[in-house]
Amino acid sequence: MIARKTLMTTPIRLARRLVSLPRRKGNPRTALPAFAVDAAAISCLSDPAAFRQTLLTLIAQAARRIVIVTLYLQDDDGGREILAALYAAKARRPELDIAVFVDWHRAQRGLIGKHKSAGNAGMYREWAQRLGDGVPIYGVPVQNRELFGVLHLKGFVIDDAVLYSGASLNDVYLARHDRYRLDRYHLLRHAGLADAMAGFVANRLAGSGAVRQLNVAEVPSTRSLQPQIRRLRGQLQQARYEVIPALPNADEVAVTPLLGFGRSGNQLDAVLLALLREARERVILLTPYFNLPRPVRLVLGQLLRRGCRIDIMVGDKVANDFYIPPEQPFKTIGLLPYLYENNLRRFARAHRAQIEAGRLRLHLWRRSGVWQGEGCGNGIYRLVEGHCKRIYPEQAVQQRRYCAWANAHRQQEARGISPHQAEEGLQLQLHPERIERGLCHQQHEGRALLQLALNLVAEEVSRLRVVAVVPHVDSARP
Repeated sequence: MIARKTLMTTPIRLARRLVSLPRRKGNPRTALPAFAVDAAAISCLSDPAAFRQTLLTLIAQAARRIVIVTLYLQDDDGGREILAALYAAKARRPELDIAVFVDWHRAQRGLIGKHKSAGNAGMYREWAQRLGDGVPIYGVPVQNRELFGVLHLKGFVIDDAVLYSGASLNDVYLARHDRYRLDRYHLLRHAGLADAMAGFVANRLAGSGAVRQLNVAEVPSTRSLQPQIRRLRGQLQQARYEVIPALPNADEVAVTPLLGFGRSGNQLDAVLLALLREARERVILLTPYFNLPRPVRLVLGQLLRRGCRIDIMVGDKVANDFYIPPEQPFKTIGLLPYLYENNLRRFARAHRAQIEAGRLRLHLWRRSGVWQGEGCGNGIYRLVEGHCKRIYPEQAVQQRRYCAWANAHRQQEARGISPHQAEEGLQLQLHPERIERGLCHQQHEGRALLQLALNLVAEEVSRLRVVAVVPHVDSARP
């Protein structure tokens, strides 16, 4: 029997889907509750190697809890290194509470284009049989099929530290074997923020009947979990992080964790669009796939008509996970990179006048034979007479989608650690020198484009009359 609450809310949900551009009710950012985090407790890591080393160090030093949420923990050298570190930490401290959450579907299939296998879950079970059950790994099915959405709630809570990044755990994200994928990496040390994020995982994911342990002998089928998956989706659509509001002082940053799930009532999408609409002079958008949802495209068009300058850096199709080289047998999934490329081509044609006027610049990131650095996120600067009243670096305004043509709003996403109180005088750590060390960390052909990204951001930062730049602290495939 259909629940009464479902019947009562169905007309509302249908109406929201039919109305493409609902009326905006004020600025969704004005009432955001926030943690007051000491600016000195926020640091930005420079590159994938620093991210890998910091993660391993935090795991080795963990005394109380380790909570990892990622799209996948891969069966390769990088993934096995992290898994070995987790088992070693548990052996040193048997009382340590460890939980790892990955996407349910992604964990149980092999790599696209490779032979059929048990996927990463096979490795999880083999390690558990050999080393014990001290490191439970759970699969989170946010949809019935991977095509319609994946778990993209990425982050690492270790004791009272939050290591926040969009990186998954494999060779390229961890810069192994001369390959790398550049992401964003922020380390925040704040007990309240760590408790909120760990609490969300415990209550909303671990407490769900749809979320099952993968490194055990018997794993239920996806079909048998469909009622629980539907229930989990409904709960996640209404979920929010529990934030104890605090007013930051002159040496603190207001940090708000945001969750984005579903087409309607998506708090993350609302804040993203509000940030974009506030842009007055410059927007810098970096994304591995050009697959912008319609509301974002509309806002970008409005900004261009207002005279705002926009730079978009996008990965070439050969850097896409689904790209199939011409010499290999073609599969249907190989169409995806070409669809993204066609999206970019149509966007460029629609805005040819702005490109010729220099208000819109498109940059293609490509290096043959090597995985690309994955620049993700937007930097939205609100500049008033040369003063930086607020600055929202990368993750706060990041927007990426996987298969948006079929599923624009159905991923479980959380890139919302949004620092929205960054006035003059705060201790900022994203200044041009740090950017240069962070972006220009690889000596190869990609350096020229990394330098371009540096120049785009440093050009804006150099205009700001502040003591330093405020740090900030969340796809859709990796």
